[in-house]
Amino acid sequence: MDEIKKCMHLSIIILNYKSKNLVRNCLRAIFESRLDFEFEVIVADNNSDDGVRSMLETEFSQVKFFSAGENRGMGAGNNFAVNRATGKYVLIVNPDIFVFPESIGKLITFAEKNESVGVVAPQLLNPDRTLQHTCYRWHNILTPLYRRTFLGKYEFAKKEVERFLMLDKNHEEQLEPDWIQGSCLLIPKKVYDQVGGFDEKFFMYFEDTDLCRRIRKENYKIVYFPEAKVIHLHRKQSGGGFSQLLFNKLMREHIKSFVKYWWKWR
Repeated sequence: MDEIKKCMHLSIIILNYKSKNLVRNCLRAIFESRLDFEFEVIVADNNSDDGVRSMLETEFSQVKFFSAGENRGMGAGNNFAVNRATGKYVLIVNPDIFVFPESIGKLITFAEKNESVGVVAPQLLNPDRTLQHTCYRWHNILTPLYRRTFLGKYEFAKKEVERFLMLDKNHEEQLEPDWIQGSCLLIPKKVYDQVGGFDEKFFMYFEDTDLCRRIRKENYKIVYFPEAKVIHLHRKQSGGGFSQLLFNKLMREHIKSFVKYWWKWR
């Protein structure tokens, strides 16, 4: 870590939308981490009105806070924060992420040794320490439908989902997937700027898929690095049957984003 200390500056980005308590827990873990380099933490708020600013002023005065003034969505909200970052690297962290003391340092060490890497992400675990599958191959046209509806129970759909989730690979080993879930991503700031950050046409969902695709197009690697581990308090909110298309706003947003993504990369 001595070599890194001389040249490193990390910006940790947390985008809040009505998740004040999750932000608090996320920050506690970050500030309890063993970080031997200069870093800043930026919390951007998508017009939550949940008291997060007051909480930060009282409990985490060292955190930089910026209000977007409106709910800009995942991609635009993160861009809003990263545009205010000063770090050589940016670590995009969802509020429902809990980092272990060594997690961030391991990601930085790996990135410093591998300049061809455009994104490096840790292994995500459930609270019971079971694996979350977060590195993927590219979608086929029906992949979201198989994953989000009863069709996933059929054998033909299961084979496609297994391909998509890379279940033929050992997820305790380093992998280079097509793309990786955006819950916790370390990206060199120069790479983020080079590709223009997240595409803000994606309000929610597929903004991470699209970002990875554009970074790969610039000949950088996307790396899943399981030596670094974090807890992800993930709750799938966009699943269900066809009826959910009518009643589940998040599922409708997921399908809408997929259509935008498919049209963009057709």
